[in-house]
Amino acid sequence: MIESTEHGFSRREFLAGTSMLGAATLLGLPRTAAAEPPPETTKIRLVQTESICLAPQYLAEELLRLEGFAEVEYVKHLGGQASSVLAAGRADVTMQTVPGLILKIDAGEPVVLIAGVHAGCYELFGNQRIQSVRDLKGQPVAVSAIGADDHIFIASMMAYVGMDPRTDIEWITTKTYGESMRLFVEGKVDAFLGFPPQPQELRAKKIGRVIVSTTLDRPWSQYFCCIVAARRGFAHEYPNATKRALRAFLKAADICAQEPERAARYLVAKGYEPRYEIGLEVLKSLPYNRWRDSSAEDSLRFHALRLHEAGLIKSTPQQIVARGSDWRFLNELKKELKA
Repeated sequence: MIESTEHGFSRREFLAGTSMLGAATLLGLPRTAAAEPPPETTKIRLVQTESICLAPQYLAEELLRLEGFAEVEYVKHLGGQASSVLAAGRADVTMQTVPGLILKIDAGEPVVLIAGVHAGCYELFGNQRIQSVRDLKGQPVAVSAIGADDHIFIASMMAYVGMDPRTDIEWITTKTYGESMRLFVEGKVDAFLGFPPQPQELRAKKIGRVIVSTTLDRPWSQYFCCIVAARRGFAHEYPNATKRALRAFLKAADICAQEPERAARYLVAKGYEPRYEIGLEVLKSLPYNRWRDSSAEDSLRFHALRLHEAGLIKSTPQQIVARGSDWRFLNELKKELKA
């Protein structure tokens, strides 16, 4: 049982209070869902990472139980890409960045993208010498690993302004996102890419400046940052379970968009983010309802083109879309949930 925190929140309150959202079926099963076949499996494995922008994935836990999953497991992966856990067969469904998943698709890994969730969240920070992405040329930049999300996003930004990320920058690898931020704070590197709650922490301490905000700055703000992906074998063998799982994710995204305070209290109660104010700031800043009206396929094409320009993938955007996406579950749920 989850104990109440200083903000007075519990699992029972989470389930009971969601009626305040004004959508009677937001946390329950709508009639169409009740009439659907049950999930082919009652166990589902998700991924827990350091990033709290993946809040819908964590709020989905109770919703998944309502969808018929008796066992909901979170596989901790505090470093690197969540899709690595998916590709290795240790998880079934997860949220992750679109560029990170594209690398897996290009490499032939068994992952399939099924729905976009939100834009934004990643922010490129620089010191006083860095005014723009072009100023990164020849400068030391910290990333957790070559091929990790932070490296991929920065490389994409460089390619977008005509730079070559393979030769125009000094990559300093650190193994963890936290270590990358520490080197930046200590002045040992000129830039790094932060994800929630890191940008919020830096702003609170008045350290560095934001060079690119993927939440606010075009073209990045126009496309999904984080997307739901499934292990290909899971989606193929358990289509009913996949649709039900995605429904839980999308309803959880709606909760984040409509009641960020309640969602932030849940994150604190479950231990995903100990600071309520930080969690609330993140939830209020991101467009969690973007899944309703934006094209996940457009985002996939955009990021695939950037990665192709950067020399990070060999596949064309068309090949990435054909091999690595399946929007049938999303299309059905958009109609059902009146997107």
